[in-house]
Amino acid sequence: MRKMTLQQLTFAAVLAAVYAVLTLTLPVPQYGPVQIRFAEALCVLPFFFPMATPGLFIGCVLANLASPYVLDVVFGSAATLLACLWTGRIRSRWLAPLPAVICNAVIVGTEIAFSEVGSGPAFWPAFGFNALMIGAGELIACGLLGQLVLGAIWRTPLLRGWIGPERLTQLRGF
Repeated sequence: MRKMTLQQLTFAAVLAAVYAVLTLTLPVPQYGPVQIRFAEALCVLPFFFPMATPGLFIGCVLANLASPYVLDVVFGSAATLLACLWTGRIRSRWLAPLPAVICNAVIVGTEIAFSEVGSGPAFWPAFGFNALMIGAGELIACGLLGQLVLGAIWRTPLLRGWIGPERLTQLRGF
């Protein structure tokens, strides 16, 4: 495991703060089966910047401390961590939002269904509803906003300069 530079550590800390502040202050549903967590749009950043992953994870943990679902601190944050790690391995800009959509729909959908109805016969219908709704919210946040973020980074020379040379080589034809 490589050590993070001061610049990378600062970047991760700023991302953690931005994620937490966006989640805690925006006046839209951030928790529960019907949510659009706009901070999740930042989960596409590991596509360009792997060092974004720890910051997004910590920001999600901080934001989830305010969740009415106790399990959200562990499982919701784990969903974001897995999504960020997976996104860092994606090679297509258009597929970059997919890990966040899938991880959150499945993991958070399960967590909320279990919190609401337990493991009885009502679990599967609750899971289906929660996974669908959370996946739709993630698709809006990551699919629409996330793509705008990726495009803006690619078109901004200063930000594009932060992308490592090995990743730029992988992204030929972006």
